[in-house]
Amino acid sequence: MQKGLVFNIQRYSIHDGGGIRTIVFLKGCPLACPWCSNPESRKAVEPVQWIKNGKKEIIGEWKTSAEVIDEVLKDEIFYRTSGGGVTLSGGEVLMQHLFAKEVLSELHYLGINTAIETTGCFEKERLESLLPFTDEVLFDIKILDMTQAKKVIGINLKNMKENFEMALQFPGVKVTPRIPLIPDYTATEENIEMIINYFKNFDIKEVHLLPFHQYGSSKYDYLGWEYLLKDMETLSDTEIDQIKKRFESHGFYANIEGLE
Repeated sequence: MQKGLVFNIQRYSIHDGGGIRTIVFLKGCPLACPWCSNPESRKAVEPVQWIKNGKKEIIGEWKTSAEVIDEVLKDEIFYRTSGGGVTLSGGEVLMQHLFAKEVLSELHYLGINTAIETTGCFEKERLESLLPFTDEVLFDIKILDMTQAKKVIGINLKNMKENFEMALQFPGVKVTPRIPLIPDYTATEENIEMIINYFKNFDIKEVHLLPFHQYGSSKYDYLGWEYLLKDMETLSDTEIDQIKKRFESHGFYANIEGLE
């Protein structure tokens, strides 16, 4: 039985998939997105220490797949009645793909709706192993200029596109592209245009837009890390609406997520 490093289990979520969901956050991510709101999940699959309110805390707990299943099944009634389920998030789920596969396959066997959130930043075999047990892939699409994608977040765009296109073709799997709207990075006119033109090649009906926020900024202080975007302003409602209308003018339904 696989063990995975989990840094949070969030219950009663209405984001990251349909209905009422439980989100299991897995530690580890090879990317370096300057806007990351879960910096404690980044880097290696190992616990990290931070200091919060003057107290040291260890972030990340090793759990077996059975322990995670037992925890998420406590809310099974809510999944059944709301059309919800369980989402594996991160970090980057593909960092712990063997553990993720055990959790997803058991939930799939039990008839629980499953979703994963991924950037597709590994070789396609990792994602391919999860797709038979996954109902929905929430696929983050950030920067589509190859040079900028590598420089800013450290992602191999070729791998990302291979994974995205494979998931789109996989039978029975719903793929929902999600675009974080980060001023000066992803929400530029050029990047939005590149994303729209890329999506036109596929049968994509809906996209999720995730406006930039500063909710995770204090975590960098806890970790003792520099937060590069501390002075960045959020997009105005008008700017967000303009991007939404731009997607819709090309036939995509654009859903604004993360504005609780």
